[in-house]
Amino acid sequence: MGALPDIVAPGLLVLLVGYNPGRHSWEQGHHFAGPGSDFWPLLYESGLTGRRLTWREDHELLWWRLGVANLVDRMTPSSQDLSSEEKREGGWRLRQKVWQLRPRVVCCLGKDVYRAYAMRGARDPVAWGLQPHSVVEGVWDVAAPNPSRRSTVPYAARLAAMRRVAALARANPPANSL
Repeated sequence: MGALPDIVAPGLLVLLVGYNPGRHSWEQGHHFAGPGSDFWPLLYESGLTGRRLTWREDHELLWWRLGVANLVDRMTPSSQDLSSEEKREGGWRLRQKVWQLRPRVVCCLGKDVYRAYAMRGARDPVAWGLQPHSVVEGVWDVAAPNPSRRSTVPYAARLAAMRRVAALARANPPANSL
């Protein structure tokens, strides 16, 4: 199978960005298909979708004006298997994609995803939530915990982060950046 394609279109409220496809997603050809992913319940419980979708319905995200992409296209068992060069190149491609699509919010699902997107160093501190500066003018950037059940961040905190993303998606677009 080739790369797991992005699910994107103009007019997105939120572009959700993961590290890279895991084995289950790669094999199934759908985003967040792994049995350890809380991605789909988090979207529903946060109010980003009006019903609980499954990984088999990932293309229906566009109906809710949500998109999904990966920082790196290559499948690995863990995001730990990605090289710093792959992340850096993925960040560059992601910035180009965001510049073209102009979603209201870019939600990076992991601090390293955000660091790559924002061209930050591997040890630069990043707080969860809305970031103080936009990488692409007119787009809000959010660092949210990875939706994997293996995450050390409790489910309630991951849900609170996604609820903040949902609130931004409904808010007026950001007036300025950098």
